[in-house]
Parts: sequence; C-alpha cells; structure tokens
Amino acid sequence: MRNFTAFLAGGLFGAGLLVAGMVDTAKVQGWLDVFGDWDPTLAFVMGGAVLPMMGVWRIAARRKTSYLGLPMPGDFPQLVDRNLVLGSLLFGAGWGLAGLCPGPALGALAFGGWQFALFVLAMGAGMALTPALRGLLQRLDPPPTGQDDA
Repeated sequence: MRNFTAFLAGGLFGAGLLVAGMVDTAKVQGWLDVFGDWDPTLAFVMGGAVLPMMGVWRIAARRKTSYLGLPMPGDFPQLVDRNLVLGSLLFGAGWGLAGLCPGPALGALAFGGWQFALFVLAMGAGMALTPALRGLLQRLDPPPTGQDDA
C-alpha cells in the first residue's frame, strides 16, 4: 500500500507540473529573469504547493502515525551549515542554467529530447559524486576539536 500511495502521489505531482507548464524550460527561466521578461507563473505554482502544505504540516505535527499506519518522521534539523549552503547554490545554479529542477526533468524524459536525458544524466552524476565531494571538503576543513589552540 505504501508503494502504491507513493506512486499515486508522484503521479499527481508530475501531472501538476505538466499541467502548470513547469517542464517548459523557457517558462522556468522566465521566472528567474526578474530584470527582463519576467514570468510569474512559477510563483503561483509554488504558492499552490506551499500554502496547502503549511496546513498539512500543522496537522501532521499532531499525529503519531500516518494514515497508512507508519510512524511519522521526527523533526528536521534546523542547522544551516556549509553542506546546505553549497548544495543550495549548486542546485539553484543548475536549475537556472537548465531551466529544470529534478521533478520536471524526470517528467520531461517521457516526451523530451536528448537535452532532457543529458540533464538527468548530469543530475545523477552530481548525486553520485556528492558523497566523495563531501568527504574531500571534510578532510580539507576538519571540524573543531573543542580545544583552544591559543
């Protein structure tokens, strides 16, 4: 039942992105072109997702189990660290350059050309390389030991 629910939710999400035109790279890049021919469509799509989720998260916070009987996830850490900032910058740069984020890119594979496949391959490579990059950054800048070196 869990897999079916996830499939249904993912299908609904993908259909919403398709209907909203978010698989059109020009529309997404138009949202990012705030000093040119700005297209506010993405703001309405985001608002249409964020506003209902605010209410859903409030309801979910009071529940111990999901409607499927599974345990609810705990609170998410509120820490803003280097990994979060770097990941956000890379995600945003890729999103702006390509005009796609992961959800619409996967949806566009169904009807798109080689450009969408190339984007998804590059996205997969980035996801595969992330642990190695994280390890390299941690070796270059180890966390403080708590001892005062002065």
